[in-house]
Amino acid sequence: MPSRYFLEQPPVGDTATLADSEAHHLAHVLRAKAGEEVLLFDGSGLEYRAVIEKVGRSEVQLRVLGSETVDREASRAVTLAVALPKGDRQRWLTEKAVELGVARLIPIETRRGVAQPSDNALERLRRAVVEASKQCGRNRLMEITPAVRWEQLVGQATSGQTCFVAHPGGSSGSLASQLTQLPAEAPVVLAVGPEGGFTEEEIAAATAAGWKTADLGRRILRVETAALVLATLAIHGAA
Repeated sequence: MPSRYFLEQPPVGDTATLADSEAHHLAHVLRAKAGEEVLLFDGSGLEYRAVIEKVGRSEVQLRVLGSETVDREASRAVTLAVALPKGDRQRWLTEKAVELGVARLIPIETRRGVAQPSDNALERLRRAVVEASKQCGRNRLMEITPAVRWEQLVGQATSGQTCFVAHPGGSSGSLASQLTQLPAEAPVVLAVGPEGGFTEEEIAAATAAGWKTADLGRRILRVETAALVLATLAIHGAA
């Protein structure tokens, strides 16, 4: 497969322009030349074949040869609501969620949360979404929403989708067994708390709003591990 690059703006007619980091990588890292062919995507689901026409200092001009809709999305729309861990673990979680096919990531603010996501941090994670999408072949970008307080999310998320919250010893049973009771394409929300877990009050608020608890076994998992286990069960169990 030719190298893939992300277009901040869709092509205009048969002309496309790469700028900023995408242009820099193509022009100065790979030292691409006019006449070479690449693949482009703009997050809309389309994939474009294009040929380089001009390599400038800060942008690359390309001519679009054709486009097609290439769907590599999961059959089930999965939203991960996560109390983000600290440091580089946020980026790692984001990259793997993209690779697995998660549709949306919602950073949540909880009582015991240790990393309150800033606007700058979320922008860095959105850039990580682009890089991971280039690598794994997704043509739609995983959405990263602004941070939401747990109490707000609990009351809003249950419309049209089944919501699960990871909780050791959860009375609803394992996620795998509960997913077998849903249609394969039924959308789900999966919530993971901080390292110290959700408080009993936070769990009670969720179950009162119709959320189901999901037990991930006898071992306590780190935030990113639990999030990716849940996503894997929900997405690949529906494949």
